[in-house]
Amino acid sequence: MLCELAKSEKSSPRVGIRKILFLSFSLNLALMVWAPMAKAQAQASSTELTDGKISGTVFLRVGNRPASQVAVKLRSHAAGIFRSVLTDLEGRFEVRSLPPSTYEIVVDEPGYEPTETSAQLDGSSSNLVLYLKPSKAAQMERSNYTVSARELKIPGKAQHEYEKGLGSLAKQDFAESLSHFTKAVQGFPDYFEAYYHMGVVETRRGRLEEAMQAFQKSVDLSGGRYAWAEFGIGYILHLEGKAEEAITTVRRGLELDGNSADGYVILGMAQLRLHRPDEAEQSAREALLRNPKFAQAYLVLADACAYRHEYSSQLQSLEDYLQLQPDGAESKIVREAREAVLRIMAKTHPQE
Repeated sequence: MLCELAKSEKSSPRVGIRKILFLSFSLNLALMVWAPMAKAQAQASSTELTDGKISGTVFLRVGNRPASQVAVKLRSHAAGIFRSVLTDLEGRFEVRSLPPSTYEIVVDEPGYEPTETSAQLDGSSSNLVLYLKPSKAAQMERSNYTVSARELKIPGKAQHEYEKGLGSLAKQDFAESLSHFTKAVQGFPDYFEAYYHMGVVETRRGRLEEAMQAFQKSVDLSGGRYAWAEFGIGYILHLEGKAEEAITTVRRGLELDGNSADGYVILGMAQLRLHRPDEAEQSAREALLRNPKFAQAYLVLADACAYRHEYSSQLQSLEDYLQLQPDGAESKIVREAREAVLRIMAKTHPQE
């Protein structure tokens, strides 16, 4: 699949990168908990780098949703390292090539209380799970009494299993995470968030039928009020080539959560599948209005421009993506697409 992303202009004048998104969403999901981890190459003051890695997942405490496209800052004064990386659609982040040291990890997102932790990196890796709590001001702006009352009904054991499942998912231990989510719903049968994440796990395992069942269960238990489950179903429909149904489902999710940049990106992907570049571009711009740092939205923009052979605009969108994700998992492929676009532009406008 990856080799198809860098087709030369000889075989096709269109340098599409939709499959980057297709791949990224199928690898993770909660928008869930989707897209390959954003990776940052760390530079140390020492000339020798180790294979140390700090990774983790950031969740919103209310609703236990992944916090996508938020900045995670990592620093070690002793090692002279400061890095900042955006979480992916699953709320995951990853920083590689770190030397042994004590690192401070800070997430400071508007509308939420600052979250800070530390990690002692002695071996090859360290995995973290962080939660963002709404600030008092944000809590005053909206009523969460229904959610809070429901959360009080969740048995402590079920909540513990759910959180363990999130931790295992962050470590990509799918079998273990599914086991914990299963125990969570056994302890609290109405745990629609757990069913949603079961769908995430099954999607990442390539078991789309099981994923669809889990997402639908989440929708049913939530009374159709959980936007992330709608996005999950919409994404599965998109993967199955049922783009029209995907669009209908994602729009239903956006009616529940109109501020979801993630939902608009999935909507744009489905619109691209139907060869509707203008609509896809609008969806991508809606995503960027809600989150200007949403790197994946620029991939949708780039593909929309490619459909119309607007290579200059496509090039700008690829550059915008690389500015936000210079060392991301998809960056190499995006750079290859950028070089192919430059070659097309050179042949089409040799004097420019």
